[in-house]
Amino acid sequence: MVDMSVNIAGVTLKNPVTVASGCFAFGREYNEFYPISELGAVSSKGLTYQKRLGNDAPRITETPMGLLNSVGLQNPGIEDFVKYELPFMKEVGATVIANIAGKTVSEFAKMAEILDETEVDMIELNVSCPNVASGGMAFGVSCDAVSEITSLVRKSTKKPVIVKLSPNVTSVADIARAAESAGADCISLINTLLGMRININTRRPILKNNTGGLSGPAVFPVAVRMVRDVYKAVKLPIIGMGGITTAEDAVEMMIAGATAVSVGSANLADPYAAYSIVNELAEYFEKNNLKPSDITGSLIEY
Repeated sequence: MVDMSVNIAGVTLKNPVTVASGCFAFGREYNEFYPISELGAVSSKGLTYQKRLGNDAPRITETPMGLLNSVGLQNPGIEDFVKYELPFMKEVGATVIANIAGKTVSEFAKMAEILDETEVDMIELNVSCPNVASGGMAFGVSCDAVSEITSLVRKSTKKPVIVKLSPNVTSVADIARAAESAGADCISLINTLLGMRININTRRPILKNNTGGLSGPAVFPVAVRMVRDVYKAVKLPIIGMGGITTAEDAVEMMIAGATAVSVGSANLADPYAAYSIVNELAEYFEKNNLKPSDITGSLIEY
């Protein structure tokens, strides 16, 4: 087999395929289908300082070429994750990215301090969740807020810090530069696009939260463009995500500038999606006598 390993901030992933936070829980269910250790890394469900039940239903709906959700970061809380979920993930051999979302800047730092004492491989700052009333969206659209959070987390942990960016901004490159200047080790993008669907009979939004985050194939071209924008703007490795469903999508994202990719909503339609992409990528690299670093950022622009 061809060597598909990639390095993200000093952490070696066996291949460039990871799974996006919120679409894979903590890997327990998917591990029944295939060994999740075969993935480059597994991003945890978005973690908050305390347990969250999430938003009221209905909180998910299909839309053409995608999915609209306002789950609202339902999760068991960071202490439960450290006690019950992380041991399982490490026991089965997964490289673990812990995704954290704080209500305040200080909560991000508190969670980073807790995770610093664990076997988590990397910490991903969810500064861009578009369907949580506090934090999330408000943090991710401001260069100053992203800088403040990143800087404080950087001081709170020795773990590599990934900053996950929102597409709901005027200039994603500016936000990426702010994260880089504040000490981020990696950038991941994109999070979901803010969207809405309406029931024409009731004239009410389909989602109880009114709006939600759009993911799936519909957002892929936006994600590719934004990954390319960030690749040009910073020197950090990039984990590209947003609508990846095939190995061809993964290659395209890497050509745009991603060192690694993350598979999200595709896992909900096909539990083997990420695993299939790993195997198909191996065939692609072997057939073309390439390795991941050969294609990252190799776009030839007009």
